[in-house]
Amino acid sequence: MKLGPTANGLKGTIQIPADKSISHRSIMFGALAEGTTTIRNFLRGEDCFSTLNAFRALGVPIEDDGETITVTGVGFRGLKAASGAIDVGNSGTTIRLMMGILAGQPFTTTLFGDDSLAKRPMNRVMLPLREMGARLTGSSGSEFPPITVSGSDQLKPIHYQLPVASAQVKSAVIFAALQAQGTSTIIEKESTRNHTEEMIKQFGGEISCAKDGKTITVTGPQTFKAQEVTVPGDISSAAFFLVAAAITADSQITLTNVGINPSRTGILEVMTAMGAKLSMLSVDQQNQSADLEIMTSQLQATTISGAIIPRLIDELPIIALLATQATGQTIIKDAEELKVKETNRIDATAEELKKMGADITPTEDGLIINGPTPLQGAAVDSRGDHRIGMMLAIAALIAKGETQLQREEAVAVSYPEFFADLHTLSIKGGK
Repeated sequence: MKLGPTANGLKGTIQIPADKSISHRSIMFGALAEGTTTIRNFLRGEDCFSTLNAFRALGVPIEDDGETITVTGVGFRGLKAASGAIDVGNSGTTIRLMMGILAGQPFTTTLFGDDSLAKRPMNRVMLPLREMGARLTGSSGSEFPPITVSGSDQLKPIHYQLPVASAQVKSAVIFAALQAQGTSTIIEKESTRNHTEEMIKQFGGEISCAKDGKTITVTGPQTFKAQEVTVPGDISSAAFFLVAAAITADSQITLTNVGINPSRTGILEVMTAMGAKLSMLSVDQQNQSADLEIMTSQLQATTISGAIIPRLIDELPIIALLATQATGQTIIKDAEELKVKETNRIDATAEELKKMGADITPTEDGLIINGPTPLQGAAVDSRGDHRIGMMLAIAALIAKGETQLQREEAVAVSYPEFFADLHTLSIKGGK
């Protein structure tokens, strides 16, 4: 795909796609609840359809009329063995959370995905689930997919300290704990996004979190009741346009209905600290959403580390691009988790932005970026990673000359309308 700089800045209003994390979990909780759950504003991206189709394969009736998803829940004990191995595509969320759900089922299931997913480590989920009494094996005895889960309906509770800050690992253990006989305690390294905990409460379950936000207690077995869910916009998707407007001259855009769950708003805090002209409008506290207005900004470098990292882990590639246009040296550290995403996002971000002239250096746990640096058009590659692809498309807006983006189709994993929305803001001045 050929991309060029925008001529007149970005202007207008768009609605960001639905939150991917909540869309995944709405299917999961709907399937595990008793009754009929309706889901509105579901993200119709490939990853979320991987979750939807996985539960259909497990015997859950799910209807989609193009507007509303209707899930006829079967409860934890109503899932049935799939007729074959389940394809989860590129979705790390699907495979890891499904492992926790399947750990408590009295049958065997094999989960597999694409070439990228086959390189993602699963021991971080497999080890605690084995402690609880499930049997999990990877390809040829490794920790890599395909993963075969032989569950148990007699799971033991666990006291587990997570070695990494990962919402996926935490959620997998929580799903197993919901089916275990007794009380489990899960202690996080740093607080991560809490959508699983919030949805447990929404669906009538019980879970407690200590004041420090890191110690979670859950007693099983539990049952859930069907709900109506309206999914807010995904702040991870919004991040690309927030950065685009901040670094592109003569820009002012509004993003509507963006989720502002505090466990996900690290990107807003970092951009504000860097001097971004960012405003939060029409705040809806009940649904944890707001409209976000952003305009061209003079940016200053910052250091990003520690407890905030899990709250913006998916946004770090686009934050790295933001930093190339900030004055001074931006340091990102404590972000080892980036190495085990769809790609090694530390190396991928550095290598692709270097092709465009960025002064960026990868480290063991992050990146060092010096700015501001003018970018040049180049041949770049998403590497099959949706977030790298979108980051490079935004970089092309401010690069001199033409950018050739390879494997742009990866973007559809989380944001099928990304290029259409980008065109709307840069050419048509908004919807």
